[in-house]
Amino acid sequence: MHDDRLRTWGDRGAAPDADRAVPSRQVFRQTGCPMKTIARQCTLCEAHCGILVTVDGDRVARIEGNPDDVLSRGYICPKATAMGGLYDDPDRLRTPVRRVGDRFEPIGWDEAFAEVGRRLRAVRRAHGPSAIGMYLGNPAAHSSSVLYAVLLRMVLLTRNFYSASSIDQFPQEFAAWRMFGSNVLMPVTDIDRTDRLVVLGANPAVSNGSITTMPGARDRIRAVRERGGTVVVIDPRRTETARLADEHVAVAPGGDPYLLLAMLHVLVTEKLCDERAVRAQCSGWGELRALVADFSPEVAAPHAGVDAATIRRLAREHAAADSAVLYARIGVCQQVTGTVTHWLVNTINAVTGNLDRPGGQMFASPAVDVARFAKYLPTGYGAWTDRSGAHRAFRSELPVGVLAEEMLADGPGRIRALITYAGNPALSTPQAGRMAKALAGLDFHVAIDMYVTETSRHADIILPPVSPLEREEVDMLFPVFSVRNNLRYDARVFAPPADGLEDWQIAAGLVAELLPLPARRFTGRLVRSVFDQVSPLRLAAVAVATGPYGVLWRGRRGLTVRRARESVGGVDLGPLRPRLRQVIGTKDKRVRLAPEDFVAAARALIDDAGRGVAGTTPPDGFDLRLIGRRHLRSNNSWLHNLPSMVKGRDRCTALMHPADAAARNLSDGEQVAVRSATGSIVVPVEVSDDIRQGTVAIPHGWGHREPGVWSVAAAHPGANVNLLHDPALVDSFSGAAAVNGTWVAVTPLSPS
Repeated sequence: MHDDRLRTWGDRGAAPDADRAVPSRQVFRQTGCPMKTIARQCTLCEAHCGILVTVDGDRVARIEGNPDDVLSRGYICPKATAMGGLYDDPDRLRTPVRRVGDRFEPIGWDEAFAEVGRRLRAVRRAHGPSAIGMYLGNPAAHSSSVLYAVLLRMVLLTRNFYSASSIDQFPQEFAAWRMFGSNVLMPVTDIDRTDRLVVLGANPAVSNGSITTMPGARDRIRAVRERGGTVVVIDPRRTETARLADEHVAVAPGGDPYLLLAMLHVLVTEKLCDERAVRAQCSGWGELRALVADFSPEVAAPHAGVDAATIRRLAREHAAADSAVLYARIGVCQQVTGTVTHWLVNTINAVTGNLDRPGGQMFASPAVDVARFAKYLPTGYGAWTDRSGAHRAFRSELPVGVLAEEMLADGPGRIRALITYAGNPALSTPQAGRMAKALAGLDFHVAIDMYVTETSRHADIILPPVSPLEREEVDMLFPVFSVRNNLRYDARVFAPPADGLEDWQIAAGLVAELLPLPARRFTGRLVRSVFDQVSPLRLAAVAVATGPYGVLWRGRRGLTVRRARESVGGVDLGPLRPRLRQVIGTKDKRVRLAPEDFVAAARALIDDAGRGVAGTTPPDGFDLRLIGRRHLRSNNSWLHNLPSMVKGRDRCTALMHPADAAARNLSDGEQVAVRSATGSIVVPVEVSDDIRQGTVAIPHGWGHREPGVWSVAAAHPGANVNLLHDPALVDSFSGAAAVNGTWVAVTPLSPS
């Protein structure tokens, strides 16, 4: 155990490579005193900011940023303090529970595993492996336990695997796969060295980066300007990031691909591209030029919602900058054109010479080089479909928009049993209000979750992991997407209870139950004892030691997990380095600028725009486009049970432009009905000129109105915006849910 591991002090340092790690100075250990401070990370979002947790006995006394952390440099957001709240929360489950009627009763781990195994095996025998579905939520990816989640998915042998990725990142992965040869090769924005940062459909000042892990993004954005660079934000809303920028361009919802295609037209026709870099790195240059030859900013402007002069200027300034990078994220992922838009983002960076160069888009060189070997893994696109045949699997999983239907529609292949792992699809997925019915109709449902949520309340058994502060691990995923190469260790703050299990131990227990073992009563125990010795931390130790910085290659001076554990705030492995040729997975080792299917989709957009019919036509009675929004104190659906995260004003509101509010005789704070063709919700309206006219923004993750769930969240219920989204509306390539751009109507709440 490392419960007595204290903050280390001394001179700060940074290293360009593994041979010059941040030195481990003195470690002060307090003896005979209950107060101590432990250095680790907050694992509640992708940023994984370094924190110092001061504890007084078994109580968290204070959480503050770790100034010695090699990535976050002392920054934390309010969510970091929630780590203590999660540990202390009286609503958090601390033992397995089993449903008895409409309530849950505690049971032991052995009994729980035995029942789960018996009932899942029975479903598999009677109906086949695909009668068991699995949903993996975002929190699982923030822990090294995701390794055992993947193993569980493999052992299930089911086609019905789903994850939050098909809500928030599939288009980005799909574009990376088609362009670079691997879905893992999503390039990172080198924000710390760029001269021009253009942010499209992202809000890093709040998110601290996603698929570009940049904790302390506000300071990093300010630094771009302080060193003489420029920051531009393209978004229908004047976001927190836009307030830090030199310029805000209020693009129309869904207008992003038209804007980018027109920018490409300017770059090509005005000969602003870096053709030397293009010819050295890429294929498809001729096809790309032909595609955009006639799509001028004047044609694009009405559909982008941005005037032609601004489009031309954006293109010229991007080409003129010494280094420049377009960074796009979830706002454009969650559209029917998500994949096409991310392709265009990568393409503009490539043709301006800003791919695989400092200050542009780059690929990290992490201690566990996942990206380098991911190109050898099959993506499995279209290996199977959902039962309707309309949605193809991508990276061996189906889009979550079909999950409710696959549980409800009778016939061969119906999901009859479900494993939900750290996810809340009842709130976080578009499902036309059918998810509760689907979950209630299952033969069996087991949830790996710390809480009784809107999803797990339907479970037959809930298996709760210990809190994040009771785990120790080394993250191997997010360094793949970090803005600086690093290796950091997560120390355990509190010893877990004797009967507490970590996520990976629970997943390993389920794997043992589902393996086809003879004489299970005896062999099952043997398998579990083997798994007990193969923790993710030990796997990480082997992976780091044999990785590109490890002792296998550098001898005694090589990188080890022990070295990260003994460091002040992790080991700094230096800035991002050019390595495209090393990691790219295409056969000819060239970036595909013009995949045929992408070009065809873009040609259809261009043709529609030329005929004046671009975009979706609003259904009768609907005249506003709905987009999402993010808040610093909110993290999808799972921090709303902590008073510190929900205090203050109501944050589940419909943000609306003053002109739109006046046209409907609405006043700020008034309760309104928001309707779509799929459903309706009631929320207060928030009037502000921070949003483009004709657009309304509502955050997701709210709607805590079900009986028997978390108590604090129930007092701040909000509304479930996913009830407004049509699950059939998806990105045309990846099948990801298209929840940005839904047509809605907003009206005063009718008197009862």
